[in-house]
Amino acid sequence: MNDRPVAPSAPRILRAADGVVMGDPAGVRDRFLIDGEDAGGRFALVQHLFAPRTLAAPLHRHHREDEYTYVLFGRIGAVLGDDEVVAEPGDLVFKPRNQWHTFWNAGDEPAAVLELISPAGLEQFFRWLGSLEEPPTPEELADMAAPYQCDADPDGTQRILERHGLTF
Repeated sequence: MNDRPVAPSAPRILRAADGVVMGDPAGVRDRFLIDGEDAGGRFALVQHLFAPRTLAAPLHRHHREDEYTYVLFGRIGAVLGDDEVVAEPGDLVFKPRNQWHTFWNAGDEPAAVLELISPAGLEQFFRWLGSLEEPPTPEELADMAAPYQCDADPDGTQRILERHGLTF
């Protein structure tokens, strides 16, 4: 048995221009800052960059992860269960597991948030969405969400898009 202490990871700085960015500049782009592998699966950190009036994700719920959305700039609308809220810069939106939710840029200017996912894993679903050339069909979305224990509500999503004049 090895009794030597484990050396800590070397310090790292992720500069403003670093990180993989995926997605449509006219929609929502994801900048991957910390993957689950980097944090031992405990969490992941993704920056969402929103064009005006765009929806980040379909109305959905996941059964393993909690998400925390910290607004950097812009106005972020969100459905949280039966409630709708608008978050401003400096606000934190908590989206617990098993709660139906979605969020969007509620303004006419760009917006950005930091999304903390705990435990990690769901960021890989974001990677898949960001790699697509066209929005997925509801069937494709359901098939890809299933391994992440994530449910999507296409009809609820359409109602939100229409109510708030959003694109997805």
